[in-house]
Parts: sequence; C-alpha cells; structure tokens
Amino acid sequence: MKIKSLFIYLALLIGMATGSAQNRVSLNLTDRPAEEVFRQIESLSGYHIFCDPAEIAGLSLTITCQDLSAEEALKQALEGTALLVSVFEDRYLFVSRGKQLLTEISADYSAQQMAQTAEQETTRSDAQLNPLERRATSENRVYTIGNESIRELPERVTLNGMITDFGTGEPIVGVVVYTEDMRYTASTDAFGYYSIQLPSGRQRLLFRGVGLKDTQRQLLLLDNGKLDIELEEEVYSLREVTVTSSRIARVQSTSLGVERMQIREIKNIPTAFGELDVIRVVMLLPGVKSVGEASSGFNVRGGSTDQNLILFNEGTVYNPTHMFGFFSAFNSDVIKEVELYKSSIPAKYGGRISSVLEINGREGNKKEFNGAVSLGLLTSRVMLEGPIGKKTSFILGGRTTYSDWILGLLPDDSGYKDGSAGFYDMNLILDHHFSDRDNLYVSGYYSKDRFSFETNDKYGYRNANASLKWRHIFNQRFTSTFSAGYDHYDYNMDDNERPTVYSTLRFAINQFFGKANFTHYLNEDHTLDFGVNTIYYKLNPGEFVPRGSESLIVADKLQDEEAVESAIHLADRWDISSALSLEAGVRYSMFNVMGPRTYNVYEPDQLPHASTVVSTEEVEGWKAFKTYHNPEFRLSARYAFTSDFSVKAGVNTLSQYIHKLSNTTVVSPTDTWKLSDVNIKPQKGMQVAVGLYKNFQSNTIETSIEGYYKTMDDYLDYRSGAQLMMNHTIETDVITTKGKSYGVELMIKKTQGKLNGWISYAYSKAMLKQDDPRVDKPVNKGEWYPASYDKPHEVKMVANYKFTQRYSVSVNCEYSTGRPITVPTSKYDYVGGEFAYYSERNQYRIPDFFRMDLAINIEPSHNLTLLTHSSISLGVYNLTGRENAYSVYYKLEEGRLKGYKMSIFGAPIPYVSYNIKF
Repeated sequence: MKIKSLFIYLALLIGMATGSAQNRVSLNLTDRPAEEVFRQIESLSGYHIFCDPAEIAGLSLTITCQDLSAEEALKQALEGTALLVSVFEDRYLFVSRGKQLLTEISADYSAQQMAQTAEQETTRSDAQLNPLERRATSENRVYTIGNESIRELPERVTLNGMITDFGTGEPIVGVVVYTEDMRYTASTDAFGYYSIQLPSGRQRLLFRGVGLKDTQRQLLLLDNGKLDIELEEEVYSLREVTVTSSRIARVQSTSLGVERMQIREIKNIPTAFGELDVIRVVMLLPGVKSVGEASSGFNVRGGSTDQNLILFNEGTVYNPTHMFGFFSAFNSDVIKEVELYKSSIPAKYGGRISSVLEINGREGNKKEFNGAVSLGLLTSRVMLEGPIGKKTSFILGGRTTYSDWILGLLPDDSGYKDGSAGFYDMNLILDHHFSDRDNLYVSGYYSKDRFSFETNDKYGYRNANASLKWRHIFNQRFTSTFSAGYDHYDYNMDDNERPTVYSTLRFAINQFFGKANFTHYLNEDHTLDFGVNTIYYKLNPGEFVPRGSESLIVADKLQDEEAVESAIHLADRWDISSALSLEAGVRYSMFNVMGPRTYNVYEPDQLPHASTVVSTEEVEGWKAFKTYHNPEFRLSARYAFTSDFSVKAGVNTLSQYIHKLSNTTVVSPTDTWKLSDVNIKPQKGMQVAVGLYKNFQSNTIETSIEGYYKTMDDYLDYRSGAQLMMNHTIETDVITTKGKSYGVELMIKKTQGKLNGWISYAYSKAMLKQDDPRVDKPVNKGEWYPASYDKPHEVKMVANYKFTQRYSVSVNCEYSTGRPITVPTSKYDYVGGEFAYYSERNQYRIPDFFRMDLAINIEPSHNLTLLTHSSISLGVYNLTGRENAYSVYYKLEEGRLKGYKMSIFGAPIPYVSYNIKF
C-alpha cells in the first residue's frame, strides 16, 4: 500500500507544531467494522489514523484492551492481518500493508523541500489512481476525475468508460450506470461502452447488471474523464435482491416492446432434445407466436415470418433454424445476448416491417484459455476461447447432429423410415484491441443442412455470413461503428427418382452490406444517433437443371435480380426532465432496382396477366430502372411518475423491399425471395403502441401491460392455383393484400431469488383483406379474414426454482387458441366429376394448443481447483403427451371425406444433455 506523501508531510508539520497526545485507550468491541474501531481509538486517544480505505474495505476487527496506548491498541486490533502500524510524534498513526513506513526525516530537511516533494508525490500518486490510466477497483476510495488544480469547475462533466467481465475481460452489455437519485442514468452498449453526463463535484455512481455483483464508485468530478469498471459474476444466496439493471432500464427507458435476454438468464429453459434454443425462447415471449411445434418461423404482433429482420453479428440470416425447425441455427455457447424489438424499432434498423431480432456473439475470454463440450441424444457442440497475445481474443464454436437413427425408429409405413437428416454449423469470432479508442471485430458463420424423406429426393440449404466491424471512440462524447460484410443463403432440391428425370432445383441470395453508425452525447439532455447504410442484393430466383446424360429435363433459369437499398437515419434521445423523456427519429430509405432485366408493362387498370401486357422492356446492366423511396418515422415518449412506475407511448412507420414467396405459413427450406420491382411494390407498415410499467416489492417483481394497433399495405398473397416456383412472371400469380393487427400483452416477471421466470397473457387479432377493385372475386368477398397465424388467446409461463446453487427445476407451460384453417364443407358433382366445396378462407380453427415441459438441472460445482466443471440437464418435452394438431388434412374414404389431425410431438420426449467446461 502507498499512502499519499502529502498526508505524511502535513502530519509531520502539524505534529511538530502541536505536540503529542497522552490519552490512553480502553475498548471492548467484537467483530466491528474497521472504520468504527479506528474512530473509537481516535476519539479516546486524540491520535489521527491514516490509511487507504481500500485496504480495510469489508474488514471486521475485535479488540479487548484496558489502558493501552493508541499504538498498542491499534496493533492489537490488527493482529492476524497483514496490516502494520507506524507512529509519528506520538500523535499520528499510519496503517500500511506489507511493510512499515519510514516516519523519521533528517533534521536539515526543510519545510520548503517537504512541500515540493509533497507536490511531486501527489502528482505521481494521482496518476496511478486516476481512472484515465487504470481501472477503478475500490468501492471506498474517492477517485478524482480531472485536474485537481482546476480553479473553476464546469457545471457538467462527461464520464465514459468500458465495463468488462472480471473473469474473462469481455465487454458487458446492458449494465445500468446511475446516480442514487436516478436523475442521471446510462447503460452500456453492445461494446460495453457507456457515457453519462453528471454534475461536477462529489458523486456516488452505481453499476448494476443482470447476474453480476452490484458495485459503486466514489468520484470527485473536476472535468471530463474516463472510468473503467470490472464486474464479477454474482453467486446468489437464495434471497431476494432489491433491484436489477433490467428493471431499471425497462421502467426508465423510452422504448416499448423491447425484450433483452442474456444467455445466463435463459440457459435452464427446457426445450426439445435439451438443446438451448434462442429462437424457441423468443417464442415464449408475449406477442410472439408460431403456427405450431417444429415451425421454424415466428410471427410478431400479427406480422408474417418474412417481416422479421434476423441479425447475427450484423449479418442477415434468412433461415434461422436447423432440421425442420427442431433446432436453432445459433450455437448458444457463442452468444452473448438477444434483443427483440417488437415496437420502438431504432432508426438505424430497417428493411422489415414487423420486428428486429438482434443476436450478438461473445468476444472470447481475454484472460485465459478455456472451452466447453456438450453431448446430447441428437446433437453435440464444442466451444474453445482464449487470448492470442495481449490484445487479441478468439472464440470458436461448432455443432453437429447424428439424428438419422431417430428416423429409423419410425413405422415402416410412415414413408420416412429410410430418410435421413443432419446439419452442422461453425462460428469464429476474433476481437483485436488496438487501443482504448479502437477495437476490430471479425465474425464468420457457416451452416449446412441436408435431409431426405425418401432415397429419391434430397434437400439441402446453407447459411453463410462474414462481417468486419471497427469500433472507434473519437472522444468522451462521440463514438462510431463501421461495419461491412457478406450474407448468403441457398437451397437445392435433387430429384433422383429415374435417370430420365434426374434434376436439381436451386435458389440463392447474396448480399453485401456496409454500415456507419455514430453516437454523439451532445449534452446531459440530448443523445444523437445517426448514420448511413447500404445493401447490394443479387438473387438467383430459381434454376432448374438436368443431371446426367440420360436426363430429359429441359434446363430453365429465371432472370437474376439485382438492387441497391440505401438509407440514412437520425435520432435524438431528449431527457426533457427527470420524469419526461422523448426519443424521435427519422430514417429515409431508397431502393434502386438494377439491370440487366427484361420486364413486362401491363395495363394500368388491369391485373397483371398474359392478356394485359402492353410492352416488354429491356434494361442494360447496372442501370436503375425503378426507384422507391420512403421516409420512416420513429417516435416514443416516457413519463415516469416514480422511479418504479412509468407510462410510455410510441409510433413507428417502416418499409420492406424484399418479399418471401411461399405456400406455407412457416419458414421452409424451399422458400424463395423476391425483390420489389416495377410490378411488385414494397410493403409498408405502421404501429402505434402504449404501455404501463410498474415494479413491486422493492423492485423484485416487474409488471407491464402493452397495447398496440398495427397496419400493413402491399403484403403479397397468392391467387388460386398460383405457381411459385420457376415462374418467370410471378406478378401474374400474386395479389397485394392489406393487413391489420391489434392486441394487448400482460407480463409479470421475476428474475432473482429461489423462484424466477415470467408469466404472460396476450390477446391479439391478425386480419387480412383483399379489396383491390381489379379483382373479380376477392377472398371472403373483400371482407377481413383471419391470417393463418391468428391465435387470439395465448398464455405462457416460464419458471425456474433453485433448491440450492447447484440444483434447480425448470417448467414451461404454453396454451394458445388453435390457428385458422380452411376446410371442405360439402361436395358436389360437376360434369361427371366429384369436387369438394370449401368454406371461406380460415373460417374454422384447429383444436387449441397446450404443452408442458420439465427439466431438472444440475449446475457445475464452484470448486475453483477442479480442472473441469460438468452440468447435466434431464428433462421431458411435452410432459403430458398431448397430441397437439399441427395441421388438419382430409382423405376420401368409402365415398366420404374424412378429416385427420397431424401431430409433430404426440408423446412425451425425454432427453438428457451433459455439458463439460474446462
């Protein structure tokens, strides 16, 4: 320990001037804080005790003495510790660690020399403790930010810094930084960076993060500066804590419909086959629906599956699942956090009109090498991470499956017994720290799926993403992120039934992107976010090619499609007062359809059809022949009645220039995508939302209620008998449709204590309407009808009960209204044939859905000397064995049309997952 020399020399001068104290000490204290013991000795003896507060933080002392000197009493109190006592002039006691201080000086050492030395030592000591040079580690030491010689303090100062994990050195997202009165708050971004405006002078700053130990720092703010903090993971005692960062952020932020989850929060949620699946966890949130089990897409607040923008480390993922939707495309070992924006979508995001799901990967352990292995019945995964030198870290993850054996268990007459299915994926993330101002991130992802139901038909699809991201801090108030990358998705379908029909059907989408985002902390009331981005699309909409010399298939290929989507955005977060905050933004997007292309021009008052073609136009390469541009607005406001109760309201408008072509309501491997062009307009959406947020029982229980109303225009629906694959004029088989949805979502959430989790209820309606006057016979006579994913009532519960730090039980329950279907209601004869007559579209519903899952979790021990730590999860998916209908189909039997339900999981499915960390 080093004591500031200034204190020593001031003590010497005062001691020589005042003489010594002679009072004796008599005390009887047991297990009392060191600060209290020191104060008692000072009050009884007249001595002054000097020490570094960090050295006695949390230290408890016991002393029983009668008529001892102050030095003897203090030595007795510190007996058994590493702290030593030095005395000077019978009036001053100095406590130091490791060695005693020299308290004698030569007689010829003048007061002037002492003062000069004191000034030099002060400068050196402050440099060591100054957060500009090192991390602030003590809760009790007062850290000086700025130059102590400053004569006039500014009214406000800007404090920024990085918050990282003590064990791994990784940046921590979502840590809330705030003052005791919560007048000034900030939170860390995706890079662990924060910036907060504070009044100058003495401040007590608090830091809170989910699953992390709360901490505080004592500050003397003289000027702008930097304060870096390391937070430790919390090993909770089984008791309540008063508040967490997520609750503070949920009540105090201006955002509505935003759900943030970190992997440590969701790791025990039971899912099919024991594989932690972030997509499945997202589906357990209110307002997020799916059409059934094993569906790979999800619907947010009445939107279709293609209206969700899914980002992984900046890259777009078009198919987020493996193996028919049973598994997520994302390896949980390399994921840091998940953010879902159902409303209040930030201005920097665009291109989809329903939601944004942002998945951020981890950056790898910066301090030591470690890894993890997980073994399951169907899948296994491995992860390695660690530092490379002093400034670089990496994380490498991979997964694979060995699921063919489960298809072999199916009945012989199922048609799938000889099928096969499997996947693998790989992740690599590199992080290089150039300086305190510059970080470079490199991310790569690749996945491949293959499956076949019969030996003659084989399917496969691939995702690939690569991105480069540079984070630069210009100064305390101005930060930036520059990123560029490449995204790819393709599928192929092989038909090997006979040599004469050997063929392959292919589809592929490639996109290159560049983004520049800036954040300017203008002052304590205004924070500006602005930037630009662009995407270059190149699609192969379909290619049908023969295989083998005997194939009689005629090759066919649709025209490639190219386009450039660009946007600029600006948003301001304005804290009008401690109670009222406003966030307003605008995004201006532009979509240029590029050549080369040949397209048809149709009669303006007629539906596109071969008989309504006016002309056929040809466009040269790399020439824009159609441009769409749309302003998109973001506005949200929050009024906080108290620190734990607020009301919010907001509105979003959005545009989408790419469409999915599919004859299913889920994400299918054979889906194709279509860019807007002369004959296909972009989709537009608008959402209005309001919400109330209230915390109870000292902020241990979080509640919210949100209501919304949403519209969409130019959504693509399909005409009867539409051909979606290999259609050179797809505009003749689609029709624009309007949509609307509305609903209310209630949620109660508890994240700490023995029992934690959430329960939610959502009522919602999702409706479509075809009212194009050019259509002779619109669906449902042009009236509103339910969308295929309309499920009005939904109740979800996720609960985890911790018996001890190692043993817990997790339960999921989910109930929902059955989704709409169209059914045959009668039959009729026509020109010698028998035909079915169908109801209005989606007039009936399949039976209601219910499922319960159970898991028993055994966590790793906390013995730090072990080389490996293992955990086990035992569970049952669909505990009650309910045969939930995924769909309904009909067969003609004995002259009658009979309906049957198809279930994906019609029985309880046990699983076991064994995980090892080293």
